[in-house]
Amino acid sequence: MKFKDDYVLTQALRKGEEKAYMFLLEKYHRRLHAYALSLANNHVLAQDIVQNVFLKTWRFREKLNSDYSIKSFLFKSVYNEFINTYQKNKSTMLLQYKYIESLYEVAEGSDESVLEIMIEIVNKEIQSLPPKCRQVFELSKKEGLTNAEIAEYLNVSIKTVEAQITKSFSLLREKLGDKYEAILFFVFINK
Repeated sequence: MKFKDDYVLTQALRKGEEKAYMFLLEKYHRRLHAYALSLANNHVLAQDIVQNVFLKTWRFREKLNSDYSIKSFLFKSVYNEFINTYQKNKSTMLLQYKYIESLYEVAEGSDESVLEIMIEIVNKEIQSLPPKCRQVFELSKKEGLTNAEIAEYLNVSIKTVEAQITKSFSLLREKLGDKYEAILFFVFINK
């Protein structure tokens, strides 16, 4: 089915017509991927960015404005998603560096049996988290799923996923203390 202009396409999307969404995918996916690739210079990251943009477009379709160009909206969304991903990756890299540095200090200052006991304690505390917290936390940290993937898998909002992860870390930090943060990181990079 062809949609003669952006107004008709946007109205169909707002009504939840899957044919309109498929048309949108077929018409813009390749161009958006090329644009994301020019920004990210990484095929996998570019694909993730485009996929997130299409998922968000569908999820928030009722808020689409029929008076604006859908093409402009999509390209602007790809740019914004790239910026958000870049900033998140940059802060994650700094955090990972901090944890690796802390892990090195812990590993140098402890013998292997102490490390094993600490890892066991961390795993025990993870298992004692409230069920939803534990499920989201493990999907994120052990399985390596993104917040968007977890939200889609569990059929909850991304904000709910973020809140559960924050709550999990808060509970673990409260129960384990700061000295276990490096071990917590170690447990997940070795899964």
